[in-house]
Amino acid sequence: MDRYVIQTNNDSLPSVLDVHVNIGGRSSVQGKMKGRKARWNVRPSDMSNNTFNPIRAIVDNMKVKPNPNKTVISLSIGDPTVFGNLPTDPEVTQAMKDALDSGKYNGYAPSIGYLSSREEVASYYHCAEAPLEAKDVILTSGCSQAIELCLAVLANPGQNILIPRPGFSLYRTLAESMGIEVKLYNLLPEKSWEIDLKQLESLIDDKTACLVVNNPSNPCGSVFSKRHLQKILAVAERQCVPILADEIYGDMVFSDSKYEPLATLSTNVPILSCGGLAKRWLVPGWRLGWILIHDRRDIFGNEIRDGLVKLSQRILGPCTIVQGALKSILQRTPQEFYHDTLSFLKSNADLCYGALAAIPGLQPVRPSGAMYLMVGIEIEHFPEFENDVEFTERLFAEQSVHCLPATCFEYPNFFRVVITVPEVMMLEACSRIQEFCERHYHCAEGSQEECDK
Repeated sequence: MDRYVIQTNNDSLPSVLDVHVNIGGRSSVQGKMKGRKARWNVRPSDMSNNTFNPIRAIVDNMKVKPNPNKTVISLSIGDPTVFGNLPTDPEVTQAMKDALDSGKYNGYAPSIGYLSSREEVASYYHCAEAPLEAKDVILTSGCSQAIELCLAVLANPGQNILIPRPGFSLYRTLAESMGIEVKLYNLLPEKSWEIDLKQLESLIDDKTACLVVNNPSNPCGSVFSKRHLQKILAVAERQCVPILADEIYGDMVFSDSKYEPLATLSTNVPILSCGGLAKRWLVPGWRLGWILIHDRRDIFGNEIRDGLVKLSQRILGPCTIVQGALKSILQRTPQEFYHDTLSFLKSNADLCYGALAAIPGLQPVRPSGAMYLMVGIEIEHFPEFENDVEFTERLFAEQSVHCLPATCFEYPNFFRVVITVPEVMMLEACSRIQEFCERHYHCAEGSQEECDK
């Protein structure tokens, strides 16, 4: 073993460093490391351990197989492209082809998106009630990343956020992975899934970082009225709580309803509105979303904007090809495309609601937009099943119809139906659900007279 003495003039270090160099192949480590036996100790991070997706946990644990004599009808996946009956408009596809052929969009863009693309989004959503400029737009890799960035910029570990019940499971998945507590406020099925505002306000405390409002709703298919949105804003203003508005289904409402962007009704409450191409343009796999920053009273100041920019730099922005196509997508998609999509969804929603409402033991709630409806199970009339998970498992096993149990959305004894499937498939699914319910339905004790009606 050779020994070297190194002199140093750095006052913060010892004047002499002893460095032992192994020449003969055997190492010697002095101090704390002496005698330590090296061993592997690789463990997953707290963030990964705290990341939990209830939909995947429930669906992946379903061990039942479908009825081999019946083709599977999946009413469980919120992807409108699955069955091929809802293609995007040719103008949207052509915009992507043109962007690719141009060769202009193969490199890195700014992490918040090209300035020209952000200008297009700002122009598309700008209105007098909620003005927007390019500086108010952050482009993201899908609406999911938009939601993630908003939660990350607004909340610290130990704080809490308010999310709807029933509600999109990703809010909890993202928040708890960051060490943020989740509090659930109730939606009321008897009021077309309006928020229980008193219960909501009772949850707010000095650690509440934001209120998440999803309108139109996944999983409910509900659309809040202007008056109800104003009441939500009044709570937020009273309690000084900013709002994360998940508006990915914005403008996807049926003809008998009207969509009101939350920011158009607010002057005092700062709002981060999340949206994207996925649903309205029927291209969820293209992964382009955005955050619209509405802050008319400068409550966020520069800090929140700067924070969003910093967080966006973690993955250097969304796909540049889609960004390059964005101008043509927003400007050239014909109104007929939007109209035809919504006409189909409303027709399927009416068909499904009417069929399921006629089945004893089921209580569907009529939707007003988005791509879903929720169906209540009068579980006391199905004594073979303890809950919605068992009900939907047996439905799949016997009828090969796959619906998501609403336990996935924190709302037991309901299930969610996706209404994007072809009409003939929807009719067949409803027929099978009816057959299943008729087979397993039992009158509750003491209600035989009611059943006989």
